Amino acid sequence: MGITNLERVQTGCVAVVGFPFDENYSYLKGAGQGPRQIFDAFHNQSSNTSSERAIDLAREDRFVECGIAEVDDYFAMTELTRVLLERGARPIILGGEHSISYPIVRAFAETHPKLTVIHFDAHPDLYDQMEGNRYAHGCPFARIMEEGLVDRLIQIGIRTANPHQRAQAERFGVETIDMKQLSRKLPRLETHQPVYISLDLDVLDPAFAPGISHYEPGGLSVRGVITMIQDLSADVVGADIVELNPSRDINGMTAMAAAKFLKEIADKMLGSIK
Repeated sequence: MGITNLERVQTGCVAVVGFPFDENYSYLKGAGQGPRQIFDAFHNQSSNTSSERAIDLAREDRFVECGIAEVDDYFAMTELTRVLLERGARPIILGGEHSISYPIVRAFAETHPKLTVIHFDAHPDLYDQMEGNRYAHGCPFARIMEEGLVDRLIQIGIRTANPHQRAQAERFGVETIDMKQLSRKLPRLETHQPVYISLDLDVLDPAFAPGISHYEPGGLSVRGVITMIQDLSADVVGADIVELNPSRDINGMTAMAAAKFLKEIADKMLGSIK
């Protein structure tokens, strides 16, 4: 299975595991190396392991690093996530490419039937299929929505929606906050349901995140994403951070941004655990 420290995973903890999967990618593979780079950045001595609320995660017993799992089979990620959820943990999954969100959310749907997904991305990832592959990295939210796995899908930072994906968003009732709206004012995200955060690093402007496969100028800043996470008034029960491509990164700056998001999402989760 490849999950380490499983004996420490219990109710009330945040469990971080890497899924190094990029088999459903159509352009510039390399995201499979992302989880190791994010773990390394988290422990990089150029920074520290504390959140902005001064919670030192390396000294926090409820923060458990579970290593990098073996995920040769796509739907094995459902079972791996289920193992963590059955132990009462709040998983943060480090990818890998964005197709991993679908098998992960399948596991969450079993324990959280009323789930809101907040999806940060330049792309809607709502294609019905890509090059004949219905599980491609551009399709996970089409699969999630057509199976009714979540109650709400809120997409933030979108700036590449084509007519097909706009039609898909309308079909599935997706709530879209695109970059044209965000350029004026950052929204305060409100929901009374449990939340799963899916954070594709290409939501960031490439100036902040060169270590991604798809450059889409005009995106968010690191601070903008952090502010929305910190201001989120919801119980965050899970998350993924995906699409780091270390082969394109410069001095590890995208990996450090991903590690920063990891710290702030974990802080948000720990702050809401009773």
